[in-house]
Amino acid sequence: MSMTLQTQRLVLRQPSPNDWQPFHDFMMSDRSTMFGSHNNLGATWRAFAGELGHWQIFDYGMWTVTKRGSDTALGFVGPWTPPDWPEREIGWMMFDPAIEGTGIATEAARAAISHAWDVLGWDTIVSYISPGNDRSIRLAEKLGARLDTDATGPSPHTLVYRHPRKGGHA
Repeated sequence: MSMTLQTQRLVLRQPSPNDWQPFHDFMMSDRSTMFGSHNNLGATWRAFAGELGHWQIFDYGMWTVTKRGSDTALGFVGPWTPPDWPEREIGWMMFDPAIEGTGIATEAARAAISHAWDVLGWDTIVSYISPGNDRSIRLAEKLGARLDTDATGPSPHTLVYRHPRKGGHA
């Protein structure tokens, strides 16, 4: 099932092989140091294949974020639930530094979180963030998420930000 979300400015669509180059360029840049495949071509390729495969296995995954009227990948945002993840995550990575401060990541993440509550029926949502990834921490907090020091992330040092339940608290 291919699912597309639309917001006022954005289209969130299933990733395609055409998104490889923007993903590759991001992962080879210093902007991706918080991700495990930074500057590693093989790990970057496997991470991208994982994004495509997540959709094939689960029928959902992180969407490619594009501006309405353009198919250029600006980033990935959405549900991420590999079998070794402790909890269901809404994750994000924005490829293009030119969109920083425009609210695009916030708009996309809000749409993804609403989809997880309303369509996927999730009862809890976290975002896993590497320590020192201040941009992601600010985004999580802007979305209402709070650091959950009792939760466990996919690695020992990962910060776990818990999103508030729809109409409630985290």
